[in-house]
Amino acid sequence: MERVTLRIPKQQIEEVERMVETGEFPNRSEAIRSAVRDMLNEQTTTDKRQRESTSKRGWAKV
Repeated sequence: MERVTLRIPKQQIEEVERMVETGEFPNRSEAIRSAVRDMLNEQTTTDKRQRESTSKRGWAKV
């Protein structure tokens, strides 16, 4: 695993801390990893839908 340093607004990190305190995530790192996974999955799904939509048209983009 790679280490990444990032800056997050205080309000957002406080929300992450609440998620950890309530047991939704074991720690901040896992909460942030989960958010990144969700973002990547959403982007992958969006890209796939766009490709499928283009292929169903029966004509190429120019």
